[in-house]
Amino acid sequence: MTTDDHAAQAREIGRQRAEAVLQQRRIAHEKRAAALAGNAKTLRLTRSASPGAESLQAHTTQTAGFLLALGDSWFDYPVHDVLTKLDDEHGYNVESAAHAGDPIENMAYQGGQIDRFARCFEKVMSHGAMPKAILLSGGGDDIAGREFGMLLNSVVSPIHGWNADVVEGVIDVRIRTGYTAILTAVNTVSQSYSGRMFPVLVHGYDYPVPDGRGFLWGWPFPGPWLQPGLREKGFDDLDTGIALLRLLIDRFNQMMTDFAAASAGQVHYIDLRNTLSTVVAGDAYKAWWANELHPTGDGFSVIAARFAAVLTQV
Repeated sequence: MTTDDHAAQAREIGRQRAEAVLQQRRIAHEKRAAALAGNAKTLRLTRSASPGAESLQAHTTQTAGFLLALGDSWFDYPVHDVLTKLDDEHGYNVESAAHAGDPIENMAYQGGQIDRFARCFEKVMSHGAMPKAILLSGGGDDIAGREFGMLLNSVVSPIHGWNADVVEGVIDVRIRTGYTAILTAVNTVSQSYSGRMFPVLVHGYDYPVPDGRGFLWGWPFPGPWLQPGLREKGFDDLDTGIALLRLLIDRFNQMMTDFAAASAGQVHYIDLRNTLSTVVAGDAYKAWWANELHPTGDGFSVIAARFAAVLTQV
């Protein structure tokens, strides 16, 4: 089966998932309307200029635009993430279906994020608005974690380093096919609600430092996600690990570049490489990386600024 065949099947799966979600939303709206019709104490809310004002006036909310998002922990992280920075530091109103830890296959084929995406779209429409853009973040959880070592051949093997066939299967086939399904689902929902599609922003992550740091202090919290797999295959030196991860992130970014290029201009790829420091001397990188996979608050700020720069152009 060819790549084009996989893409065609992924688009059909994405369309079917979206249609199922839209049907569920239609049923939910009917139930809600029936519940409201039988409730004598429903409220009709009108925005006023100030509490207690005698004459009701239109209330204007200033915003850089409404954004819809699906994704992983870069969009759903405690205290700071890309979306909170876009809200707080760039003035966007964000409705998000993102869920930390979701691999791309969960996002594409299980439907939970697509259902929440449809609900988020309805919230934006309830403001009399349409989204400026849709943001997608995913793929990191398909690579990092318990199965990370499977991507590598042992350091003592004559074919040591990345296993080219496994890397291709995960990144260029599994993850890209998942993105194709998600994009189709997002477009199907968008077309159903608004009769149009919207710009979609994707990214490819920055170069990480596999230093063994997980979330907070590690167990029982998530992580580390990279160092255990490297050590399992005998790659114990941090500089070697950094160099290996650069190759993998470059491969991921190339796939995302190709994915965006195939979208006829709808998908905008954001290259985040070299945004955050990987300088080990003096632990300089720790000002930007909270752990192996996630930026610090300052790190998320500079990442969000890269998104904001693209959003001004779409």
